[in-house]
Amino acid sequence: MEKILVSRCLLGEPVRYDGRGAPCRAPQLEQWRREGRLIAVCPELAGGLACPRPPAEVQGADGGAVLTGEARVLTQSGQNLTDAFLRGANAALDLCRQHGIRLALLKARSPSCGATDTYDGSFSGRLLPGVGVTAARLRRAGIQVFDEQQLPNLAAALQALEPGSTMRPC
Repeated sequence: MEKILVSRCLLGEPVRYDGRGAPCRAPQLEQWRREGRLIAVCPELAGGLACPRPPAEVQGADGGAVLTGEARVLTQSGQNLTDAFLRGANAALDLCRQHGIRLALLKARSPSCGATDTYDGSFSGRLLPGVGVTAARLRRAGIQVFDEQQLPNLAAALQALEPGSTMRPC
């Protein structure tokens, strides 16, 4: 059975920077949880950050640029959290390797987990196309990354990996 890496906050766990969860109440996610497919991670906690913690953003780029050393992850006060974000991304990748995971469901717009866009580093709410640090690390390792707004795409990818299953896209 294919496993899916999932952001802990999407399961309702209070691990976000503000100490809250961001529960995704989609029936499909609940089904995957009942089936034992989900392996939960919060890359920021895995990287050693506290909860709650100051909000952070990738400065003017995306997680791919952080991986290559071309960008940093900073708080609004200028605290550099890049190393913690990189440790968290590596911890998430280690979980994927340990469990043979090829699919991930990560929190949209997060500087760690964003799958399609992230905040631009100005703390103004502006978004840039691109991915978070963990999403970039996983994609570079060949893992398909989706966010909670792409559940039908994730379900289709799961179906493609398990063609004999009865799973249908949500």
